[in-house]
Amino acid sequence: MLRRSTILKKESVDTLAIGSFDGIHVGHRQLINHLGDNGALFVVDKDQANLTPGIKRSEYAGYPCMFFHFLKIKHLSGDEFVALLKKEFVNLKKIVVGYDFFFGQHRSCNAHDLQKLFDGEVIIVEEYCYHGISIHSSLIREYLHEGRLEEANRFLGREYAITGDVIRGQGLGKKELVPTLNLKVLEYLIPREGVYATRTRIGHNIYKSVSFVGTRHSTDGQFSVETHILDESLAAIEGSIELFFVEFIRDNQKFNSLDDLKQQIEKDIKEARKQLETCRVYLNDFL
Repeated sequence: MLRRSTILKKESVDTLAIGSFDGIHVGHRQLINHLGDNGALFVVDKDQANLTPGIKRSEYAGYPCMFFHFLKIKHLSGDEFVALLKKEFVNLKKIVVGYDFFFGQHRSCNAHDLQKLFDGEVIIVEEYCYHGISIHSSLIREYLHEGRLEEANRFLGREYAITGDVIRGQGLGKKELVPTLNLKVLEYLIPREGVYATRTRIGHNIYKSVSFVGTRHSTDGQFSVETHILDESLAAIEGSIELFFVEFIRDNQKFNSLDDLKQQIEKDIKEARKQLETCRVYLNDFL
């Protein structure tokens, strides 16, 4: 996908795609595809985005995001909402929305009303389905809660990823098990507890990894997100890293001893290597 600058002044914007855009999934991509060189996303922010929080949406969309909090616009009538758009974006000529777009106080207006109220071009994008299933952020969240990575990633058009800061762990892994990087993760939706085949981005490098998400039932009983880098010996890591979830391997379990846990980790590493050698093609590759 062609990467454009994600920085654009409002007065330069001539096309807007309007929505919440949490996840930037393949359904959203149908709207984004209608943006030109001076397009942007008008993001209605409800403080609920946890698939793609904050400015990450610009990174995945490849376009700048203009954030407008829902509480500041929900009282506007349809006419007032359109007037706000024209005031904020003085060169606005085209608006792109989905078939299920509503606006105005109490969701009183729909996409077809927008065509009547806006004096420029309005594109209404039809429902986008995969194998008869309509793609929505809520369904992707459900898949992640269930550990259904293949479905979630297909709908996202990419591997689901979370970003976290490296923090100090128990110190047990390096001594008794395998060394791991422990993460403090904020804002993001954490998928089902268990072990995953993952990729870990550290700086500009991406490494194969196996990661654990959940309560450490076998040791201190604390919740953790931690990743073990495969076949690499890295120096001390600081700052933020990114985890890409490739495949769910197994549920979280409690083990009677550290030896039992270590044996299972060795099996997890073997399975992760197998999964990471498999080529996966997601919907975005065809868009």
